[in-house]
Amino acid sequence: MSTPNEKLREYGYELVRPKPPVASYVPVVRSGNIAYVSGQISANEQGVVEGKLGDNMNVVQGGNAAELCAVKILSELVYTGGIELTSIKRVLKLTVLVSSTPEFTEHHLVANGASNLLVGVLGDKGKHARAAFGVAALPLGAAVEIEAVVEVE
Repeated sequence: MSTPNEKLREYGYELVRPKPPVASYVPVVRSGNIAYVSGQISANEQGVVEGKLGDNMNVVQGGNAAELCAVKILSELVYTGGIELTSIKRVLKLTVLVSSTPEFTEHHLVANGASNLLVGVLGDKGKHARAAFGVAALPLGAAVEIEAVVEVE
C-alpha cells in the first residue's frame, strides 16, 4: 500500500516548505481536531500561476492551477500545522475561488483539479464538500485560490 507521500510523488509533486505569509494572517489554525488552512494561491517554483479563466486560460490550465493549490494546502498542513498526511482523517471542505470572466461557467471543472489530487493522494479521506465560484481578481493575479477545512487525528 502506497503512502500519501508516495502517491503525491506519482503525481509529480513533493511537499515543499511554504514561504511565510506576506499579509496579516496565519496559514493554518487548529482547533481541536479541525485544521483550517488559509487560501492558497496557484503557484509553483517559478512563481504565481496567473490567468483568468474564460480569457487567457482554459479549463485544463485552470485545473492544473487548482492542483497546485491542493499541493500547497498539504504542504501547509505538514510544515506549518505539524500534521502528517497519515494523520488526516478527512478533508471536510474546499472553497475554490477562480479568477474568471463573467461569462465563464465551468468553475466546478477547474476545482476538480484540486479535488482529484486530494482523493488520489488520500483516498476516501480526501473526499470533501466543496464550493467553487468565480471572482473578478485574486491576490497577485493568481488564477485560483483554495482554502480547506480538514479533520485530523
